[in-house]
Amino acid sequence: MTPEKIVGNFNRCCDWEERYLYLIELGERLPSYPDSKMTAKHLIKGCQSKVWLDLRYDSKSGVLNFLATSDAAIVRGLLALLRIAYHGKLPHEVLLFDIQAWFEALDLKSHLTPGRTQGLEAIVKQVQTRMAD
Repeated sequence: MTPEKIVGNFNRCCDWEERYLYLIELGERLPSYPDSKMTAKHLIKGCQSKVWLDLRYDSKSGVLNFLATSDAAIVRGLLALLRIAYHGKLPHEVLLFDIQAWFEALDLKSHLTPGRTQGLEAIVKQVQTRMAD
């Protein structure tokens, strides 16, 4: 799945209710997140829902392994979008990807609550900060 394919799939949805259902479906496809990683160290601050994020580099290829989960179905869908955008990418590719333009193409922020938008931004900021280190 690619960011471009997600835009196409979103555009095929008839309305935002259908897009929310699609987001939930994407969230259900996230790889399972180990209970051992559901710790304060991996908990993202600034989110209304509980969000756990584990970012690791593959030692051989240098690409990002993006693993995340949430206690909220829509948020898991948003995490799935971020995984599609970032997983398997080199740090400079993550930093070069215009995530805000992609969110605009999905018309995402105008259909999220302010709290969800703030949480999404907190996650993006955490990823970008880690990639810049």
